[in-house]
Amino acid sequence: MIREGFLDTAGRQELMSVMRDSKTENRLARRANALLLLDDGMSCEEVAEVLYYDDDTIRDWHAAWEAHGMQGLREFGYKGSACQLTAEQQNKLKKWVIETLPRSTTQIGAWVEREFDVHYTRSAIIKLMHRLGMEFKKPKMVSRKMDVAKQQAFIEFYNKLLNSLSDDEAVMFIDAVHPTHTVRPVGCWAPKDQDIAVDQSSGRDRINIHGAINLETGQTRIIEVPTVNAVSTIALLAGIEAFNPQLRKIHVFWDNAKYHHAEMVQEWLNRPDCRIVPHFIPSYCPHLDAIERLWGVMHKNVTHNKCYESARDFAQAILNFLRVEVPRNWHLYRDSITDNFRVINPKDFRVLTT
Repeated sequence: MIREGFLDTAGRQELMSVMRDSKTENRLARRANALLLLDDGMSCEEVAEVLYYDDDTIRDWHAAWEAHGMQGLREFGYKGSACQLTAEQQNKLKKWVIETLPRSTTQIGAWVEREFDVHYTRSAIIKLMHRLGMEFKKPKMVSRKMDVAKQQAFIEFYNKLLNSLSDDEAVMFIDAVHPTHTVRPVGCWAPKDQDIAVDQSSGRDRINIHGAINLETGQTRIIEVPTVNAVSTIALLAGIEAFNPQLRKIHVFWDNAKYHHAEMVQEWLNRPDCRIVPHFIPSYCPHLDAIERLWGVMHKNVTHNKCYESARDFAQAILNFLRVEVPRNWHLYRDSITDNFRVINPKDFRVLTT
């Protein structure tokens, strides 16, 4: 603990002069300010909070002053302090992290203290992890059943199709989504001394939406249905044809849901005057279905940190966004809802197991 009044009169006057000199470099003035606050009796944590630094940085500045005075404060080489762990201990820690993939700095700190009898603050652990080549990662959902060759073939076919479309052809992506009447809490910036909450809804009601989007124009076709099945699929396809009478051929990309293969759907598609041409996206590859990105944008704009009093209000907000907002302001959303497809190889990931 740093005691109050550790500065002598000359040292305090020197720091005050640095603080008041308008020609002083800002970062040096901040260091001088921090030391003066410590001398006034504030803790490192309190000074860090006031100046928006971490407490370890404040301690480093104090140590630099104690060791070298003003010259120590003027050092901006960012060489960093020596690690408390030996090279052998760091290698052991790195090996443990790679093997166990700990989920918190608390877990890492406890292990280090137990193994090496060395205590680290949270910020120091984060710096140590970065020094060891680690970073905090959230696992991605990746199916082991993804076929790399099929993904590549699909992307090549899709790009070839786009390059060969005539003026009376279009491409649309089709999928279903089932939003539940509940708020989705997400992180946000807020005053440090203010706790943030969201109102909680029942979360029992959901709506079933069957939809399609044209990435070229932003045009959507969205229907709310009791159940997503073969009947809703035909209703959606019929609506797409009806709202696009000028198109000779409409290429539809969809996943391998059972209702897409249903006999009644296939019979409808085999009509002599049918203008819908279906194409199946490879199994277990939602990243190749562009409409999935529309659902993500929808949640970001409609359900994140937003609560709706009734399920009907909730449904209306979602339907209005998909039917009106996206097509009307496609220039705002087109960079987030794209067909910038890529091949995902499960072998490129370390898949976590229980």
